[in-house]
Amino acid sequence: MPAPDKVKGPASYFPSIEITYGQPMAHWFALVQQQQGKKHMEIVAWLKAEHGLGHGHANAIVAHCLAAGKA
Repeated sequence: MPAPDKVKGPASYFPSIEITYGQPMAHWFALVQQQQGKKHMEIVAWLKAEHGLGHGHANAIVAHCLAAGKA
């Protein structure tokens, strides 16, 4: 039986983000949606400064939202 496909890209960070920061991904997606009109790195910087996320986690959230048209 083949092994299940591994999650790739920004979504591969999501389990770690939920564990590390104690919030579901829906929480982070909603925050990013409130930042509509800002550039990728502006939102990353905001997540880091205002919510204490590390760069990789913030970048993964923003990349996912932008790719999905949610920011």
